[in-house]
Amino acid sequence: MKDFAAIDFETANRHSCSICSIGIVVVRDGRITNRFYRLVHPVPNYYSPANISVHGIHPEDTEAADTFPEVWAEAIQLIEGLPLVAHWSRFDEGCLRAAYQRFEMPYPEFEFHCTCMASRRTFGRMLPNHKLPTVARQCGFNLESHHHALADAEACAAIAMKIL
Repeated sequence: MKDFAAIDFETANRHSCSICSIGIVVVRDGRITNRFYRLVHPVPNYYSPANISVHGIHPEDTEAADTFPEVWAEAIQLIEGLPLVAHWSRFDEGCLRAAYQRFEMPYPEFEFHCTCMASRRTFGRMLPNHKLPTVARQCGFNLESHHHALADAEACAAIAMKIL
């Protein structure tokens, strides 16, 4: 793929609509042209300890952040007309759908592609697993801050440029 937006969400709790950070990497003509990262104030601003232990974001980090509709109004301008790519896209597409529903926004049916599924097709049993850090390393990208939405989106973009 030459033109796409790699996207990653982190959530505050077990609810898909509890997006607390968004990372987006825009690729045009095979080159990264834009990076976008924002903390998001989930409604309500409730975090489960399990989620905090994964991404390290706390309620006080997002207390003053904008809510999803405000952040997404900025993000959508960057990705308009582009297919979206995510590693295990079922999670990220599920978060996006849930947030649209939570805020009663009409969902525009984004085109999603999954780098995890592409990795399984491309690398099969060559890899011990198809987790984002493993696949990123196979594609020559060193993911240092796994579960930071922008770092994960950057890794996803690197993978997509190699195998999609």
